[in-house]
Amino acid sequence: MITVGLTGGIGSGKTTVAKQFATLGIPVYIADEEAKKLMNRSKVIKRKLIQLFGKETYVGNQLNKPFIANIIFNDTSYLQKMNAIVHPRVAAHFKKWQSKQDAPYLIKEVAILFENGGYKQCDYVITVTAPKELRIERLLKRDETTEEKVEAIMKNQWSDDEKIKLSDYVITNTELENTINQVEEIHFKILKSIK
Repeated sequence: MITVGLTGGIGSGKTTVAKQFATLGIPVYIADEEAKKLMNRSKVIKRKLIQLFGKETYVGNQLNKPFIANIIFNDTSYLQKMNAIVHPRVAAHFKKWQSKQDAPYLIKEVAILFENGGYKQCDYVITVTAPKELRIERLLKRDETTEEKVEAIMKNQWSDDEKIKLSDYVITNTELENTINQVEEIHFKILKSIK
């Protein structure tokens, strides 16, 4: 099964692009969503996260995101420790999901595809980009956050230039119609390469 990694900096519009591939009948695995589900569902992950962050990690069986975000914001080494707990289980979950798919290729959307080395397991990589100001604007609308927190997240991610160097395709996501056209173009190129 051909796996196409889909990534991009926070606020670039990865999810918008992923949805466009889904409308073309391509199965899409959104790693961050699956990670959140596993963090709330897996007893092993829960136990390890509580060991890492303390009793306040869960409130009423749900992950206490503001509490964890605050710890990570003040000490990024916790992000690596959390990823070391969650990522191997997401990878195993993806393998299981992948084995059930029946399509010419599938999309695996991962925010930190390059940062965690996941791009090496992909046949192709698509990076979604957008101007920094637009990304910040989108995030301030979407999340209850501050510009300072958005900038901190951006600093922990690779720059677009670094990602583009290792990507097979780049989508500039500034206006929807143009993005849809770029998705369709890449979709046909991938189909062509598979034949």
